[in-house]
Amino acid sequence: MKYGIVAFPSKKLQDLANTYRKRYDPHYALITPHITLKDAFDANESEIGEISKHLQEVASRFAPLQIHASRISSFYPTTNAIYFRVEPTPQLENIHKLIQEKINFGAPRHVFVPHITIAQKMSASEHDDIHGQLRMVGVDEKDSIDRFHLLYQLEDGSWTTYETYKLTGAE
Repeated sequence: MKYGIVAFPSKKLQDLANTYRKRYDPHYALITPHITLKDAFDANESEIGEISKHLQEVASRFAPLQIHASRISSFYPTTNAIYFRVEPTPQLENIHKLIQEKINFGAPRHVFVPHITIAQKMSASEHDDIHGQLRMVGVDEKDSIDRFHLLYQLEDGSWTTYETYKLTGAE
C-alpha cells in the first residue's frame, strides 16, 4: 500500500490555497492542501506498525510547528508546479530529517523544500502566465500546526488519514 506523511495547515490557510488549487491543481479533489514531510512510499502492514511507532516518538519530541508562508514560488524548470513557500525552520528541518532517517523506503526524490502546492501539471506557457499573476498577489500567512498525519492512498487516487500524531514535545 502507498503511504505518505504530511502536515495540514489551518483551515484558513487551506482555504486560501484552495482558491488557487480549484483552478490550477488537478489533485485538488485527491488531497487537502498540505506540507509533505515524507513523499509517497510503499509499505506493508507489518512495516507500518514500526513506522507508526517511530512517528509517535518524533511527535512527542517536538512542539507545534510555527510556519510562515512567505511568498509564491515555482519548481520550474524541474516541474511546472507553483506553491506557497513555507520558510524553513530548524524545527521543521529536524522533523523531516528524523522521519526520513527511519523511514527510508526509497531515496528522497528531491531536496526538502517546505511548501504547499497551489498549481501543477500545466503547460510551460500556462505556468509562466499563472506564476507571474500569482507572484504579484503574493502570500504572507503565519500559522501553527499541532499535528502531522500518516496517510494512505485509496484505489481512486485520493488520500486519507491512517493515523494522526500530536506534536507534544518541547523542541
